[in-house]
Amino acid sequence: MREAHAEDARSEAKRLILDLLGEERPTAGTLLKEAQAVLGRERTRRAADLARGAPLTRRSAELAAIAALFVGTGELGAGWWTVSRGGSLPPPEEVLVKAQPLDPWADLTVLEMLAAWISDDVADAIWGPPAGSADLNSWQAEDRVQLPEGVRAGTRLVVSFDAGGRLDAVVVTRKDDDLGSNLDFSSLRYSRPAEAQWSWGVAAGLGPHPLPDELPDPYADPVDQPAATVLREWALQHGATPSLAGPPWANRGDVIAAVERVDWMWRSAEWFAWWRATAALIDAEPAQLDRRLEDLAG
Repeated sequence: MREAHAEDARSEAKRLILDLLGEERPTAGTLLKEAQAVLGRERTRRAADLARGAPLTRRSAELAAIAALFVGTGELGAGWWTVSRGGSLPPPEEVLVKAQPLDPWADLTVLEMLAAWISDDVADAIWGPPAGSADLNSWQAEDRVQLPEGVRAGTRLVVSFDAGGRLDAVVVTRKDDDLGSNLDFSSLRYSRPAEAQWSWGVAAGLGPHPLPDELPDPYADPVDQPAATVLREWALQHGATPSLAGPPWANRGDVIAAVERVDWMWRSAEWFAWWRATAALIDAEPAQLDRRLEDLAG
């Protein structure tokens, strides 16, 4: 069942990425070439530098954010980069140049923050500013947003739930004649930049994603051999076939390719501990790796 869900997600992502970017098997080189035609050479160079500087376990996410910026700029125009947001936030161009995320997005990278901005801005341009927001970790439908003044039963209000994600709240009359609202989950939708970000990440996977003219090749860096052996053997003992685990892991590219093949996210919960240890191996974080290996053994 998990494998079927994984394949469904990949198929949908490939369909979306083909529609949005014109390629079914996205590569970093193709993405950056297409992005340069829309973002311009300098913005694309800065974005690629940020992706290059990220840990290899995060590179796919950074490239996915570039896909969102590419698609979003195509929707809103290059002027989006030079306009201050809401009168209080600097223009996206300034954020990209300074390469520092802002509060309350400090838990995101610069590219992820900009991708969230453009995904929301495209959503607002299409569906209008949201009347409120809802956390869809709860599927309660009733009265999740405050109703604006003068609203009537039957009105559909736009509600945000994620960057670029929107759904409607339908205003209804309750038994006591007071007005309330019900979320219409069938109206859930995403803006095209948000779709591009998700679909590029899923279709392209963790990697390897070498950047054009990238020397030295970070994927060729050797990894801690004893730890690599332990983690590969653990994968084999917990359901990964030899073809999925691949030959013994010599470098970071070998490990990333194996992680991509085993599809750990669709396996049992114990694989999360394996992923955390393997991520520390890929990103050459020895102290973190030791702790994660202890967790895995315990």
